[in-house]
Amino acid sequence: MKNIFALILILSLLTACQTTQAGSGAGLGGLIGATVGALTFKNKISGAAIGAGVGTLVGYMIGNEMDKQDRVQMSSVLESTPSGNTVAWSNPRNRTRYRATPHPPRRHGRRIVRDVTLQATTPEGNTETIYARAYRQPDGSWQLEQ
Repeated sequence: MKNIFALILILSLLTACQTTQAGSGAGLGGLIGATVGALTFKNKISGAAIGAGVGTLVGYMIGNEMDKQDRVQMSSVLESTPSGNTVAWSNPRNRTRYRATPHPPRRHGRRIVRDVTLQATTPEGNTETIYARAYRQPDGSWQLEQ
């Protein structure tokens, strides 16, 4: 039983450290899956492990779908928004509001890069300002650096 609680604690800590919806979904899915697995299987440890694995995969898939919409919007901002102008949008799936302000493109080494200031406001009212950099790929699209 101590192993189950340790697994749940570790998964909850991992969930708190994620910065993308896919990562958060994976962590939360693993936590829920481990709990359900431990409660429904006769062998609690096996049930928790199987539940955590399935929950992690399902949570990641759901979170990744949420991230896709934001990546599409950010690509549009980088491609067509004049420098210094701010574009706002809201992700209907997670209800987070975004404001992105791209800066002028410039050469950095062999790459063309464009910095962007992104302000994200969660439904709870927490606001985070993120400074990101995107670079122009050979196909002409913009790729955010991680």
